[in-house]
Amino acid sequence: MPHRAFIGFGTNLGDRAANYREAVQRIAALPTTRVVRQSSIYETEPVGDLKGAFLNGVIEVETEINAETLMRRLLSIERVMGRKRVRGRKPARGKHRPRVIDLDLLFFNKETINTRALTVPHPHLQERLFVLAPMSELAPALIHPKLNRSISEMMAALKSPYRLRWRARICSVRSPESGRRHRDKIPRR
Repeated sequence: MPHRAFIGFGTNLGDRAANYREAVQRIAALPTTRVVRQSSIYETEPVGDLKGAFLNGVIEVETEINAETLMRRLLSIERVMGRKRVRGRKPARGKHRPRVIDLDLLFFNKETINTRALTVPHPHLQERLFVLAPMSELAPALIHPKLNRSISEMMAALKSPYRLRWRARICSVRSPESGRRHRDKIPRR
């Protein structure tokens, strides 16, 4: 039986729309993995002292891959696309840095996972409007297994100083199994 997972996306460097599309396509190409649905894309203000707005969104996938392997593959996609993670101590400017792509495993089935390499649900998703807004499109009634609150409830309770702006869907993904293409409009700035 396939696992159900939600993956968060963020990009604020280079051609953000192309980065987003490429990451979705790379995830769709993972063995035994299928993109089920995509949220709209949101343009969000950067957190901290970063410059450059982010494009953020969420996809729902079905996969036969376990959570740890899926996370390793997501990190591999980040590396291939040019993301450089800082190992060891956090940089002086804080943990918020510009990113070609950032992929977060938000939920995996209804599991709670807490290992050295992976924490699921994502430990800060309830604090992030740029995660809750797209999640609320895909799974508003999904219950956070630790907080015992739905996505809709967490979003309603969030008092975020950050704004986000709806952009549209920007991806065209061909499902490897069916060969069907899912097209969406590409917004231009």
